[in-house]
Amino acid sequence: MNYKILFRKKKAGGEETMTKEQLGNLIIASEETMYRVAKTLLRSDADCADAIQEAIVKAFTGIQTLRKDSYAKTWLVRIVINECYAIMRHERRLVPIDDFTAKEAAAEQADYSELYDALSRLPEEIRLTVALYYIEGYHVKEIAELMNTTQSAVKNRLMRARAKIKKDLAEAK
Repeated sequence: MNYKILFRKKKAGGEETMTKEQLGNLIIASEETMYRVAKTLLRSDADCADAIQEAIVKAFTGIQTLRKDSYAKTWLVRIVINECYAIMRHERRLVPIDDFTAKEAAAEQADYSELYDALSRLPEEIRLTVALYYIEGYHVKEIAELMNTTQSAVKNRLMRARAKIKKDLAEAK
């Protein structure tokens, strides 16, 4: 879907804005991307679903804050990232139930490959950078904007991630 053609409705000042129907279409088209980004930061599928649901609500209520059509998907992904961070902050305040957490972690761990395990051991900001670049296909410039950092920081994170993953996979063999 071409996200640059999503704008049709005019604001009072002559600027174009996205309609709720167009936002709905964008959300449907970005469903997998939102899930993969959320899963990169959160381990639990339930937490991922919560983050995506909250992001959708915030996107609909804050639709007027979107400035350019070319940033629509980036704007939506940024909302998902912020919601994931909010859930992570909330979880830090909770006392975990050891038995439940251990069983859930063991079940999830058994479902994934060595590469996924190596990715999950990366620090959060590096893991997110890798997912946005390699899985979602974002350019370095877009990732820098999404993560509020410089392009060189994004390149350095990718370089460190490749080195760490290569080392981890070599040790696993």
